[in-house]
Amino acid sequence: MENFYTLQGEGFHTGNAAYFIRLAGCNVGCVWCDVKESWDATKHPVRTTDEIITAALEHPARIAVVTGGEPAMYDLGDLCNGLHNAKFKVHIETSGAYPLLGDIDWITVSPKKFMPPLSSCLAKANELKVVVFNRNDFLWAEQHAEKVNATCKLYLQPEWSKMETITPLLINYIKDHPKWQLSLQTHKYTNIP
Repeated sequence: MENFYTLQGEGFHTGNAAYFIRLAGCNVGCVWCDVKESWDATKHPVRTTDEIITAALEHPARIAVVTGGEPAMYDLGDLCNGLHNAKFKVHIETSGAYPLLGDIDWITVSPKKFMPPLSSCLAKANELKVVVFNRNDFLWAEQHAEKVNATCKLYLQPEWSKMETITPLLINYIKDHPKWQLSLQTHKYTNIP
């Protein structure tokens, strides 16, 4: 769908320069999705792996974030291999609803109720990022935290449109449950892509 060079705005790698590769196509259908235009893959041009990597090499950072839509709908093997050959670390942001195909260095799983994550994805996750829309999402978060590995970083992130009301709840929850950390969409605060 698009590619751009910016700072990672969420989770463990917040603030790091990264090249984003946003793949089109998603059938998860999150109501709060901020890139709904990514859902229909037929509305976006097809690019080759070489074209994507050549564009990424124009920038100095060597973190490539594959996002979507839902990037795990695709076999990412060739893209990951090409990025690794170009000395990139490959990160993915996924709902975890599809098997992960490709050699990925950092896996962020953000589970969605509409299409729950596969246990195989949760087991591989380096980072679990749960978007909190209402109080019921704390239970959802805890249920998924039980399914990740012991080294997985745990993040709660307020849904952007409810940020003012949800963030204080998150702060109190994290103070009571310190295994969690707060993730904010810093790219939205700083008005960068």
